[in-house]
Amino acid sequence: MQEYWELYMKNLEGKPASILFNAGISMEMDAIKYIYPQIAFVKVKLKEPNEKGLLSEGEQPEITYLEDKLEASLIKFRIGKYVGRVISDGYVTFLYYLQFTYNWQDFLEYALDEFESYEISSGFQEDSEWNYYQKLLYPSPREWQIIQNHKVCEQLKAKEDNLHLPRAIEHKAFFQSEYKKDDLIEQLLEEGFKVQDEISNEEGYKGISFYRIDKPFYHDIDELTLYLIDLLETYDAHYDGWETSIVKS
Repeated sequence: MQEYWELYMKNLEGKPASILFNAGISMEMDAIKYIYPQIAFVKVKLKEPNEKGLLSEGEQPEITYLEDKLEASLIKFRIGKYVGRVISDGYVTFLYYLQFTYNWQDFLEYALDEFESYEISSGFQEDSEWNYYQKLLYPSPREWQIIQNHKVCEQLKAKEDNLHLPRAIEHKAFFQSEYKKDDLIEQLLEEGFKVQDEISNEEGYKGISFYRIDKPFYHDIDELTLYLIDLLETYDAHYDGWETSIVKS
């Protein structure tokens, strides 16, 4: 299985949640989900959550050590794969898909023998369709876009870009069907975008590129791209990301 981890924030039952998950598994899930048919969890009550119910900076080293011990135990007993972690409402929940369950208790005892001061619960159940991975850990298209937005923002910051300075931001869209293409272009022009070239992707879908002067700062670009996702969907088009030039102070 590929190891490719992503971290993002989402709203979970009305409360902020930090989600860490192995995105690489999604590319192999159909081949492995029947090998690891049980979902298992280890849920730890945080001693010092921050005001949002998330992991505080002071408690992070101990929780990281606990996470490492669980990972070492998983390797020792060879019972499954670590797929993600959810931190929300004062708890951190580690999630695993198991091939075997007969030595689950041995796994727990080996991993958690140093953490008696924590309130910890655990368990497992059947999940051969990997619903917990797909519906809890895996991001929606809108959440994926935010992940990609922030990656680009971090890359720009690393090159000393001033994210608050407006500049041309170019976007791409591809059509599922083109019968609403002219209507979409008209709508984009009304909203101040300039439509550039007709493009196509590797799958042969046709699309357009368009740009407008905007700020690429985190909150601004999130609001804009989420709006474009919804707008393009009404015109049978798929949003395919953005790019911009570096602008320093």
